[in-house]
Amino acid sequence: MTQHDQSLEYSPATGPVQATTTIHTNSDGIEPKLVMIDAGDRSIRAYAASPAGEEDCPLLIVLSEAFGLHEHIADIVRRFAHHGYFAVAPDLMVRQGDPMGFDDIGRLVSDLLLKIPDEQVMRDIDATVTWARGNGASQKKLAATGYCWGGRWTWLYAAHRPLDAAVAWYGIVDGTAMFPHDTTLFPKHPRDVAASLKAPVLGLYGGQDEAIPLETIRAFEAQLQTGSQQAVLSFTSIPTGRTPSLPTTAKATGLTSLRMHGRGA
Repeated sequence: MTQHDQSLEYSPATGPVQATTTIHTNSDGIEPKLVMIDAGDRSIRAYAASPAGEEDCPLLIVLSEAFGLHEHIADIVRRFAHHGYFAVAPDLMVRQGDPMGFDDIGRLVSDLLLKIPDEQVMRDIDATVTWARGNGASQKKLAATGYCWGGRWTWLYAAHRPLDAAVAWYGIVDGTAMFPHDTTLFPKHPRDVAASLKAPVLGLYGGQDEAIPLETIRAFEAQLQTGSQQAVLSFTSIPTGRTPSLPTTAKATGLTSLRMHGRGA
């Protein structure tokens, strides 16, 4: 099933939406749509967008923050499509619940996010890749980017399979902050796969992020140096890594774009 250019709502747990500051990326020249993806035991929703009339565009998997597949993530997908990507954001939370039913971030984490097995997430992203490649995306170029909770999934996916590039917009790197000691649901965290990444990864973190202390990121950075893949961590002096602007970030982002569009190594 495909629903063309259908907008999504914002998750109540994000807080009040400010109409004056909300960004809405238009659909001119791109083809956005809500789709259903066969993920084995069930179908999952996804929001996809690609340049109109173009085939074989580099495939970019967009992994949401804690609020799931809502309008902000759909807007990000449209932005990437405007830059030449076949971008798709799958709903990775649907088996355990719906983030739209939560108005409190604490309950959203404890009652939903901490019940989603990492292995299930990896399978569903694989199914998303299969769907996209069967619907016009590149068979060769594949990358992933994720935000906050999706940033953690981005690191794990970069260790799960070979990618051309990955960008993690923050994301918890160890299990000490909030994760239960449940090796069935969460057998490994990003720090555990630092030396076995299968893709070059750019990690963007805030130097004053209280949820992910700088010393934790510094330790993770040292672990990354033991692997064979290029991994760059960039820091800002703000509470979160939402607006990185360091020269290292610009250079690494440029290299990622070149690699994905076939104009670089």
